[in-house]
Amino acid sequence: MTTAPHRAHFDFSITFANGGGMHGEGFRLDLPREDLSAEEIGTLLVRHLGLALVDEVHLRDLRIVEEPHRGSRGVEAPSGGGAEDRIVDLSHPIEAGMITYPGLPAPTIAPFLTRAASRERYAPGTEFAMDVITMIGNTGTYLDAPWHRYGDGDDLAALDLRTLVGLPAEVFHLRDAWSPERRGIRAATLADRDLRGSAVLLDTGWSRLFGTPDYAEGAPYLTEDGARFLVEAGVRLVGIDSLNIDDTESGGERPAHSILLAAGVHVVEHLTDLDAVPSRGARFTAAPPAIRGFGTFPVRAFATVPASH
Repeated sequence: MTTAPHRAHFDFSITFANGGGMHGEGFRLDLPREDLSAEEIGTLLVRHLGLALVDEVHLRDLRIVEEPHRGSRGVEAPSGGGAEDRIVDLSHPIEAGMITYPGLPAPTIAPFLTRAASRERYAPGTEFAMDVITMIGNTGTYLDAPWHRYGDGDDLAALDLRTLVGLPAEVFHLRDAWSPERRGIRAATLADRDLRGSAVLLDTGWSRLFGTPDYAEGAPYLTEDGARFLVEAGVRLVGIDSLNIDDTESGGERPAHSILLAAGVHVVEHLTDLDAVPSRGARFTAAPPAIRGFGTFPVRAFATVPASH
């Protein structure tokens, strides 16, 4: 049995043994447990910020609240205890007529062989349904391979499953970190962790609008400098629960797609329910069918969350 996650809210002042200092207001920090002293929280703060030669740490207006963790460094998940892992489905179900992206066709589903008709082909008591779905690859929750952007890039059939299955999930819970006036997710927001080999998942909360007209306007996105940072950090996949990894309201340029896919970093768009996945410790899977000459297709994206979370 696990306890609820807690975070500390505080202002701070730090002085350094070799001179100088720094201050912060309204800082928030994940806690491994709720009964930490101010001194222990100060030590966690230093570890999280990666500071050296610290002399003194002073915290002010310290409050400890029950709140989901955001991925502070120095706060590791507890080890497991025998319960089963949890699977979190991060995909939107596909159904006839659904609109994923404005202007793209909705899927149609029609029977090829109905159950009633199949009874004439099989033994008594045996029946089957066979159906035909017609849809664009950009439907529901889908993955972009390099071929989606570049004619000489890998198509869906060429993707290495090691880059799609069981990736360490680094979830950035950003629902309180962007605004309609500042929709772009920048490199600095993603710079507090080691991301090499991971699936970086951007939880903006925008998926709550999926299927409504509001989903298409004012959506959060990854900035160009954010995309470059993730490539340099060595990530394998970037996912977002928004309309697009790029800002579709800034014209025809698509810097995030261009940068990520040129580097072989897969993109997954239209994720959902990322708030149910911890900041660290889960594994992410999003594997499309192996289709030659195709660059985008729906995936059943999911996170495997250890029982200890």
